[in-house]
Amino acid sequence: MSAYRLQQLKGHILPENQITVMAGSPSPLTTHVLNTAMGVPGSNMALSLYRQDPSSEAWILIIAGTTNADGRCPGLITHQMFTSGVYKLRFETAQYWESMGETSFYPYVEIVFTINDPGQKYHVPLLLSRFSYSTYRGS
Repeated sequence: MSAYRLQQLKGHILPENQITVMAGSPSPLTTHVLNTAMGVPGSNMALSLYRQDPSSEAWILIIAGTTNADGRCPGLITHQMFTSGVYKLRFETAQYWESMGETSFYPYVEIVFTINDPGQKYHVPLLLSRFSYSTYRGS
């Protein structure tokens, strides 16, 4: 299917601010959710990316989406939109665990981080179980 046709279909299927994977350069910011309790990718987890407004300190939604079968969410942000500042990735962990018939101690996980050099590539993974989580800055 051509990229042109995919762009046309996208407008009919996805709501505004929904993540899509289209032709173009890869996102300078990536994430990967790993369900460490089960040893599998954290697939179908809702997440959202925000940038903090420097003057009001309010969080502005950039995009919302869902992790794919590999626990990744390609296309988070374009190079043009990726500027220096404070960002937040919010993962809807309670919904994720509930979809598997489990409960979770953490209803959501928010990872707040600072981007000083938007020319670099940033990888912010989430390693997750029902009662713990961990993250780090990858590359």
